[in-house]
Amino acid sequence: MDRGNKTVAVAMSGGVDSSVAAALLQRAGYQVVGLTMHLWDYPGVGGNVFSETSCCSVETANDARSVCENLGIAHYVIDVREEFETAVIDNFAAEYLSGRTPNPCILCNSEIKWKILLQKGRELGADFFSTGHYAQVVWDENSRRFQLLRGKDRSKDQVYALWRLTQDQLKRTILPLGGLTKTEVRTIAAELDLKTKDKQESQEICFIPDDDYSRFLSDRFPEIKHRLINGKILDQQGTIVGEHRGYPFYTIGQRKGLGVALGKPVYVTNIDATTNTVVVGENEALRAKGLVASQVNWISIEKFDTPLKVVAKIRYNDSGRTAMIFPETTEQVRVLFEEYHSAITPGQSVVFFQDEIVVGGGVIEKAIF
Repeated sequence: MDRGNKTVAVAMSGGVDSSVAAALLQRAGYQVVGLTMHLWDYPGVGGNVFSETSCCSVETANDARSVCENLGIAHYVIDVREEFETAVIDNFAAEYLSGRTPNPCILCNSEIKWKILLQKGRELGADFFSTGHYAQVVWDENSRRFQLLRGKDRSKDQVYALWRLTQDQLKRTILPLGGLTKTEVRTIAAELDLKTKDKQESQEICFIPDDDYSRFLSDRFPEIKHRLINGKILDQQGTIVGEHRGYPFYTIGQRKGLGVALGKPVYVTNIDATTNTVVVGENEALRAKGLVASQVNWISIEKFDTPLKVVAKIRYNDSGRTAMIFPETTEQVRVLFEEYHSAITPGQSVVFFQDEIVVGGGVIEKAIF
């Protein structure tokens, strides 16, 4: 491949990872174009609530532009506010109002970055698309498929958030940071004296940078507090033990901030939007033997029609548990763990692995007890 004749569009968030990704691709001989998403405008109460590290802020867009100027590459800001509103924000709000706990970053990756931004890159003449994710994409001759592999730096491994990617998207993807550690990336940024070299990472959801979900939902749906008043907290026997402040403001496995005193530690074990109730119980009540997942996408295999042994992760920081997955329908599977797993949360993603390879993933619908 003549890299000098190939162009890569890099999604640049204004952080150190995407900055170094662009620099490494340029060093490898590719023509590089930087793309920064204009995702979301949210002024908040009494001023802008965005922090300097939020990917939606003016500061981050300026940082991305500064890095592109430093590298001598073109930089474009792409307005995806309407698409982001529809695909990510609306889904996030609807899921919480249904008593579920969504993961908007996963939808943003598949529906915004690897769909709209990738297409914008192609319209600008780019052959490939790249991000600063710590993950790897390789072509496997045996399966004749592009495989998604974990990143070298397990503390930063981000394949969990990429399970929705398709073969068509993966074949156009280059991930330069997959074989590097975060420390190595920081070193490269310092060597190049990039503006983002010392920039700290944002840990919150980009459109809720103050990390206050209740404020976000209340601002978006002013009537929500009136709709959710007098909601009850029940124990495992159905006895009323307290009142909640609104079921969307709780998540499965939550222990703090419940507002009940039962003389022992209790956790949220169920959220029922139809009855406006939150159920609590001891840790034992969170243990489940499996789950049902929908919206399944397969990466390492073309189709799934026979049971398969995998390691399944039910949240980003989950170390994973050995499990068997069984086909239910074309887009739904049943997962049974070898050992009980705790705090399985509807709306979150379950991702399946075999060694370093991502087999696929889906959205958790319910736990199996």
